[in-house]
Amino acid sequence: MQGSTPPARLSMHMGELLEGRYRVQDVIGRGGHGVVYKGWDEEAQREVAIKFLHPEIAADPEYNVRLLREAQACAKLAGTAAIQIYALRTDPVTGSLFEVMELLEGRDLEEHLHAWESQGKFVPLEHLTAIFEPIVYTLEQAHGMGIVHRDLKPQNVYLTKNQQVKLLDFGLAKMMKASPLTREGMVAGSPSYIAPEVWRGDPRKLDHRIDVYSLGALMFRVIGGQPPFKGSLIELMQAARGAERPSLRALRKELPPDVDDWVKQALAIQPDHRFQKVTGMWAALRTILKL
Repeated sequence: MQGSTPPARLSMHMGELLEGRYRVQDVIGRGGHGVVYKGWDEEAQREVAIKFLHPEIAADPEYNVRLLREAQACAKLAGTAAIQIYALRTDPVTGSLFEVMELLEGRDLEEHLHAWESQGKFVPLEHLTAIFEPIVYTLEQAHGMGIVHRDLKPQNVYLTKNQQVKLLDFGLAKMMKASPLTREGMVAGSPSYIAPEVWRGDPRKLDHRIDVYSLGALMFRVIGGQPPFKGSLIELMQAARGAERPSLRALRKELPPDVDDWVKQALAIQPDHRFQKVTGMWAALRTILKL
């Protein structure tokens, strides 16, 4: 029909060549935002992952800006644990953006935690350094560049088969010198790991200390076998903003008493009362647990 929009592309074909360079192979993942394919970069001669957005997501200008910021953030963090994004390109059929990134093989931290927790076991403390050291270093580098991740959670930490740790999904990344994407009154992040000030919904008042809180909550989950707070969305918001900070030692009795003082500072309601850097928070935890 004349004047109609091009048909939405729901899938890519095996063997299809994008931009004369990226050869599409098998589907390796599906999610709310799109489909991820295994691919081959014929120019660089390497395997890649190709993230192809659902049409309704691709049509959202704000999400396209998020993709661009993610690519910019990861480019600045080359050499750290941040996932490498090789290219951000436009699909010739739909005109929407797609990402070409490094191919990862392994499992995310959420899957690893579920495996331990389903057996009633805790992650051994000796595993903490291997998991968190690369993440702490990456976030420290990001914060020094004015980049805030904003969505730290187990699903965004990936443990590869060759023992590497990767930090994923900088799609919500806040560039401190850029205009905020999240509108006032809106909350971005994953509920169990959201800092108290994020729940207040004013993106102009957020800084790197929201990552300090979220990483502290993630560390609590890995050590204690559950997030700091549980419940409905409203209950999580109320707990983060006003509840007594939970006890790690109550969940895992072999931990030293000082660990609960660490929790109070890592998850402090007021940013000024919190650890001011991820490195300081991690160093304090390592000292307490003798890692």
